[in-house]
Amino acid sequence: MSSDAAFFAHLRRREFARLDRGGVAYLDYTGSALHADSQRRAYDRLLGDTVFGNPHSLHDASQASTCAIDAARARVLAMLDAGDEYTVCFTANTSAAIRLVAEAYRFGPDAPLLLAADNHNSVNGIREYARRFGARVHYLPLDEELRLRDAALEVETNGRRKGLLALPAQSNFSGVRHPMALIGVAQGLGMRVLVDAAAYLPTATMSLRMHPADFVVLSFYKIFGLPTGVGALVARREALDELDRPWFAGGTVDYASVHLQRHELRPGEMAFEDGTPNFLGIAALASGFQLRERIGVERAATHVRVLTSLLLDGLLAMKHPGGTPLARVYGPGTPCMRGGIVAFNVLSSDGAVVPFETVEARANARGVFLRGGCFCNPGAAEAAFGLEAPALSRALDGLSGRFTIPGLRSGLGDVAVGAVRASLGVANSPADVARALSVVEEFRGR
Repeated sequence: MSSDAAFFAHLRRREFARLDRGGVAYLDYTGSALHADSQRRAYDRLLGDTVFGNPHSLHDASQASTCAIDAARARVLAMLDAGDEYTVCFTANTSAAIRLVAEAYRFGPDAPLLLAADNHNSVNGIREYARRFGARVHYLPLDEELRLRDAALEVETNGRRKGLLALPAQSNFSGVRHPMALIGVAQGLGMRVLVDAAAYLPTATMSLRMHPADFVVLSFYKIFGLPTGVGALVARREALDELDRPWFAGGTVDYASVHLQRHELRPGEMAFEDGTPNFLGIAALASGFQLRERIGVERAATHVRVLTSLLLDGLLAMKHPGGTPLARVYGPGTPCMRGGIVAFNVLSSDGAVVPFETVEARANARGVFLRGGCFCNPGAAEAAFGLEAPALSRALDGLSGRFTIPGLRSGLGDVAVGAVRASLGVANSPADVARALSVVEEFRGR
């Protein structure tokens, strides 16, 4: 056993023993990372030893929360290799961070929105704000490997000064890692850039000194497992200052007058942290950062890359007795420029797609936790499944406003509707991959 393999085997025994006690192979890391036992114990000690209060005050309990929040801001900026020109706004999750930008961005006829076709719906939703202000919305298309096609040319052709480009660092559907060089292309046109790093950061590093995106959004449970309910908008201060907040809330204003119907927003990130921050959750981040540093991001990335190769190779090698493929993988078939996410469908011996619900249920019964569906990423799904706009429109119209997967499947005919997704993390082992492959193997010859 290699030193890294021994390290992760020991890590699993020490920090994630509940997996083997329960007979579980957890392969849904993009849905949520798993918290380590040391995080749970550290959080219990923290709550048992410290009096935390609402940070919007001056007493010692309040200041304990303020110190924890300030320390967490510094750790986030260090994780992203961000300089003094960046700040951190804590939010409930990635979606809330995206909305802060979307609702306050100065969209208009001269300020378009460019979106990667491969985006989570929380990013796709920005288009509703853009359209409200008369902005043009343009999607950057995908190629057969679900990578952005002619991305730099698409941005140069469709981008405009004052516009916004929004894309994921890593697809939550296919695991594809998109080129961060697009940040410089868009900014060279005078655009701002938002990068969704939620699926990327668990096993990768990001340097905002090297790729200075204007906005980066993330959720900490995707990285550490614990806590849920805390995300962040990391923003360049000058880009944050350009946003026009459409409302104010407790904690975001220096003053608000009812008589005068006036208010003044607080400076910087404080104008964007609505209400009382999740100070107990933010305080829990310290043990997550410590675990990440103890494991090492590069070591985690190598571990996940090895497991991803095992999974990809296994799926692509599987055949029915007649020689037809047992599985169809969406996206790249190698680990090059991709993360530990593999979307696939199981195929019957005649080439028909086995409904993802059937595969997911079979896996669950075997203690193998996979995810089925389109993973809130319709653009990547439409490209992966070859869904054409006219056929999709007819199928959706035929549902009469009552959306169901079986109904959509019926309307589209012999086309995949949804897939199975396996996503890997630091607690996974080669045995987990083998168990996932064994579930697929059960469909051989059917």
